[in-house]
Amino acid sequence: MSIRVVVADDQELARSGIAMILDAQPDITVVAEAEDGAAAIEAVRQHRPDIALVDVRMPNVDGIEATEVICATTATRALVLTTFDDDDYVYGALRAGASGFLLKDTRRDDLVHAVRVVCAGESLLAPTVTRRLIDDVVRRNARPPVSPRGLEALTGRERETLALLGRGMSNAEIAAELVVSEHTVKSHVSNVLAKLGLRDRIQAVICAYESGLVQPGP
Repeated sequence: MSIRVVVADDQELARSGIAMILDAQPDITVVAEAEDGAAAIEAVRQHRPDIALVDVRMPNVDGIEATEVICATTATRALVLTTFDDDDYVYGALRAGASGFLLKDTRRDDLVHAVRVVCAGESLLAPTVTRRLIDDVVRRNARPPVSPRGLEALTGRERETLALLGRGMSNAEIAAELVVSEHTVKSHVSNVLAKLGLRDRIQAVICAYESGLVQPGP
């Protein structure tokens, strides 16, 4: 079955280029394009795509607000497009429910891969990019550490897993760090998400920072 995608970007050339790249894949179909956040929300409601690829900076309704509405009211998963100049928006996008974000200069193969990964129910957490951005954004949006509801219910090993998720580690890296199997790590991750009521790994990263388990880098 084809992965259905809505592409939202106020720049027509960028929007059309992304749509062409995705449509060229045998397992991906772009069902609609949108020029702003309001149109993106309407397109998602009308076409019920698997993925909404949403630019941050758009007129009328921006990408953050559109992402929040899409994630709160539909089953569509959101991928947010950003640039390194948009660091201030990243944290807002993740809190709004985005399953990941892409840099606007990403390679076409990485764009296609991201759509497939997020459609499969995973979050896009590339440590080399994500950790740098989240460190910077969380530091600039510094707030007193919070204790998310249910954090006290985590076992010691689950708290370790949450902390390692916050550092942007993959399941394989966490398994090596804790000297356990990847299957065990998957169980720990599932337990963490369930106990804390988190949607995905990206929300777990935010939780790890806000709870003080992980501190922003220097």
